[in-house]
Amino acid sequence: MKMAIALIVVAFASISGATGASAQAPDTDKGRYTLSPIADGVIRLDTRSGAVSICTDRGSGWACYVIPDERAALDSEIGRLQADNESLKAQLAQREPTVAGKTGDALPKQDSLKPKVEGERKIEIPLPSDRDVDRMMAFVENAWRKLIDLANRLQRDVSGKI
Repeated sequence: MKMAIALIVVAFASISGATGASAQAPDTDKGRYTLSPIADGVIRLDTRSGAVSICTDRGSGWACYVIPDERAALDSEIGRLQADNESLKAQLAQREPTVAGKTGDALPKQDSLKPKVEGERKIEIPLPSDRDVDRMMAFVENAWRKLIDLANRLQRDVSGKI
């Protein structure tokens, strides 16, 4: 019974154009809208434009919301991408080739130890100073001594000579 009342209300509102928010003139054509019941309300198909709406009762009255047509959005995006692709192909065809001659030639070998040149500046990696090398060696010697001391202590603990 509730579904039948909902169908009548939706049909009346859509055919007579009784909503105040509607900017369209009332539709007097019979059969413009096709209604199909669903669990929460009604699906309304506009047979003239092909628009599909879901009509539900939200407690304050019936409201119909247009379901976005994904296919139309996809078709418009495909069209836009095709136009962009054509314009990029045209721009590419207008450019002059930047590489002359055979492109399959091997690249010249470069010395990897030479400093790289970036614009007018040379990028050089400074070598560590003698002080830095001495600090590193002291650190390694200290770590090695601690490792040997730890191994000796473990060996004494295991052998029972505490």
